[in-house]
Amino acid sequence: MAHDPSALQELISTLRQQRDELAVRIHLGSAEAKEEWDKLNDRLQGLLDQYEPLRNATKDSASDVWESLKLVGEEIRDGFSRIRKSL
Repeated sequence: MAHDPSALQELISTLRQQRDELAVRIHLGSAEAKEEWDKLNDRLQGLLDQYEPLRNATKDSASDVWESLKLVGEEIRDGFSRIRKSL
């Protein structure tokens, strides 16, 4: 299975934008939303820490690593969606 760096880059960009938008609204949210926010923000930072070096790696990077990063990104996106719905 081939990896698609541009799709992952687009997902990362979208997650950053969603994080920034939610950060503006989160202070009005419930304690539960804030707790989930903290967890997701930490996970996103971990994803970014892994993604940045891989973005510049050779094209021979293992596709399972890319798929794993994509899965984490999708989980964060879903979490952001849950927070958005609770606000």
